[in-house]
Amino acid sequence: MGSGTRGARGPGRLIAQPPPPRRRGRGAGPAGDKGAARRAGHGAGRGSSMRRADPSHAAGAAPESDAGRAAVAWAYQRFEPRAYLRNNYAPPRGDLSSPDGVGPWKLRCLAQTFATGEVSGRTLIDIGSGPTIYQLLSACAHFEDITMTDFLEVNRQELGLWLQEEPGAFNWSVYSQHVCLIEGKGESWQEKERQLRARVKRVLPVDVHQPQPLGTGSLVPLPADALVSAFCLEAVSPDLASFQRALDHITTLLRPGGHLLLIGALEESWYLAGEARLAVVPVCEGEVREALVHSGYEVRDLRTYIMPAHLQTGVDDVKGIFFAWAQKKIGAGL
Repeated sequence: MGSGTRGARGPGRLIAQPPPPRRRGRGAGPAGDKGAARRAGHGAGRGSSMRRADPSHAAGAAPESDAGRAAVAWAYQRFEPRAYLRNNYAPPRGDLSSPDGVGPWKLRCLAQTFATGEVSGRTLIDIGSGPTIYQLLSACAHFEDITMTDFLEVNRQELGLWLQEEPGAFNWSVYSQHVCLIEGKGESWQEKERQLRARVKRVLPVDVHQPQPLGTGSLVPLPADALVSAFCLEAVSPDLASFQRALDHITTLLRPGGHLLLIGALEESWYLAGEARLAVVPVCEGEVREALVHSGYEVRDLRTYIMPAHLQTGVDDVKGIFFAWAQKKIGAGL
């Protein structure tokens, strides 16, 4: 988890990295850093956005909740982005040739939702990006100012490699090609990746367990028109109450009437990222829906995918994936 003060240079712009939060631990985790993994995201791009718990500003959280978040933050210090990517984005889970695979399902959910034209605007924030970019391939045509976030500096560094087209960056071209295919606009995958790189304006630390997940004095234009978050909140929350609070916190970043696209794991209790074995709070479809309603959203779409036996590879105990499209109600308290 580095200092976060090192800027990552992308094509023609600086990806701003503000000074590190006073207490860094695990980034934004489900609070922000996707790489942190699952919070980062289980087959989808786990991000981490959880910082070490600080009882002095726990906003009324119970001491056991502080201890639980601290344990999660400690575990994420061993998170290995490349191991996570191999486990979830290389074959077999990264095989996009079968329409019944988990990768095509996630990309299809995102592409179909953006194709409605309803999820659009100027600014979008990806909460807990982790080391993955696939979750923004359909989004980048609809938003000109995109912020990626993660609690873990190692994940932010991994994102910087791809954004800067550095040698050794993870190769997402198969995902870019697949998105171009299902969108059917005649766009080349190279054009798709160029557009995404141009529209990601900054990569920042995030901590979803803080009332202000991006900290104070953020460089991000707020409130955002849309949020995306994949495999983050459940991966960095020690219990369902923490998951709900994290959702409440990120909702404050979204304008009334804005949209949230949320992807996560169903009934998962752990996953691996190298030497790290990360705990996950198991959630079911009904709990996801209830949490969204509690945070002031209208649930526009909620789909589930059952993980087939051949994709249960021993890197986690996930039973399925959910995709939710939710719209923040006008006048919502958050």
